[in-house]
Amino acid sequence: MLDTMAQIEVHRPALMGHCYRMLGSTVDAEDATQESLIRAWKHLDRFDGRASLRTWLYRIATNVCLDEIAGRGRRARPIEEGVPSSGAPTLDHLIQRPGTYWIEPIADLRAIPSDADPAERAILRQSIRLAFVTALQHLAPRQRAVLLLVEVLGWSAAEVAETLETSVAAVNSALQRARAALAQRKVDLPATLSPAQERLVNRYVAAFESFDVDGLVELLQEDATLSMPPYALWFQGPHAIRTWLLGLGSGCRGSRLIPTSACGSPAFGQYRPDPAGGHTPWALIVLELSGERIVSWNSFLDTATLFPRFDLPLALPA
Repeated sequence: MLDTMAQIEVHRPALMGHCYRMLGSTVDAEDATQESLIRAWKHLDRFDGRASLRTWLYRIATNVCLDEIAGRGRRARPIEEGVPSSGAPTLDHLIQRPGTYWIEPIADLRAIPSDADPAERAILRQSIRLAFVTALQHLAPRQRAVLLLVEVLGWSAAEVAETLETSVAAVNSALQRARAALAQRKVDLPATLSPAQERLVNRYVAAFESFDVDGLVELLQEDATLSMPPYALWFQGPHAIRTWLLGLGSGCRGSRLIPTSACGSPAFGQYRPDPAGGHTPWALIVLELSGERIVSWNSFLDTATLFPRFDLPLALPA
């Protein structure tokens, strides 16, 4: 029998990652994880040891997330909204949606258990990538749960059926539909960065900090996208992105980038120059790569919410 909260608390990162995949939001995942741990503590007498403690906690967290999803709509990315901007919008085009509307990034360290072996870490990193989490949002809630429990956590159909209080046949059917839906979206999930991609990321940092716009767009795939939640507008293609960077986006000139990792991808805290001196937070940048090109440049502007969760400083000195 468990007798300390610490024995439950050690599983927080694993549950955070699972809740993030289910919900697409760091903030919602934190709340769901906390609720799961509280429920576990209150019902320790129900843990009979037939399954591992982590498995029992995953069962609780899955049902907490399903309850949460039932009360709201799915989260999205700007690139799923309407058509791309020309690259030269006016201030009137900078329409914001509530933060609860958009998918949020998550810090790798908060979503991947430190005790995971290398093979497990690779799977967990792949399954928090923005493209994959976005695709999950298009699945029915129980299909989403089934897919994650089977494909990411490696559960049997019988274990999933027990968790969701349904039949093995229903689980297999949901899994088949979920796999088919993801196949249609053609989600590409490379496991680790190649040496060439590491050089690509270094070139991106150098070009960004020197505000070499031509150097930046040379790194982009022909259909690359740039988005900036909470703004709904987004851009596609090197020409449109270049036009934006030389127009309203020129306020990023003189920025500094602090490396971090988010959603299993290279990421940076971006700090723009502060007229009073030093640099102030502007965006959490998450890059998605394919081959030796950037396919998606995501700048999440809610730094007040995100930077503390990535342990990024709230200001840089001069």
